Amino acid sequence: MTHTQGRVVLDSADISRALTRLAHEIIERTQGAQNVTLMGIPTRGVALANRLAQRISEIQGSPVQVGAIDVTMYRDDLRMQPARALLPTVIPEAGIEGRLVILVDDVLYSGRTIRAALDALSEHGRPQAVQLAVLVDRGHRELPIRADYVGKNLPTAKTESVQVQLSEHDEIDQIVIRQAS
Repeated sequence: MTHTQGRVVLDSADISRALTRLAHEIIERTQGAQNVTLMGIPTRGVALANRLAQRISEIQGSPVQVGAIDVTMYRDDLRMQPARALLPTVIPEAGIEGRLVILVDDVLYSGRTIRAALDALSEHGRPQAVQLAVLVDRGHRELPIRADYVGKNLPTAKTESVQVQLSEHDEIDQIVIRQAS
């Protein structure tokens, strides 16, 4: 599909399948996801973490802890970007101490957002381990960070941008590649 605003590379059904596969991978690699806390990175990472928690709970029959971690104040490009509002950090009731925390984000690109998330997370406790789940890995890393769980690898040019649209924010589920302006 091609639209004037970009090329749709994943539609709603593709995203749903990717999330279901990610949920199964998390369950398998964590031996049942019993000690797992999903922490979404705002904005779309939070929606994805909630969707993953729901799928894991449906498969396992037990709830999964889910929260959100705002990385704004931990970004190394804070002075180079326009001011932006802080988003809520929500730590689940069980906390993160001693738990396997899986950071959830929509797109993994340079790795800088994940580095900021690791710094932010350290202010709230010491997890047993931290893993990373992303819907899209587009490459072009600037830091030595890799995802443990990837919905879709989308090799892109640096002149392109990847936009994840989710119904919670955009009224549609799709992933679009555009030429960056």
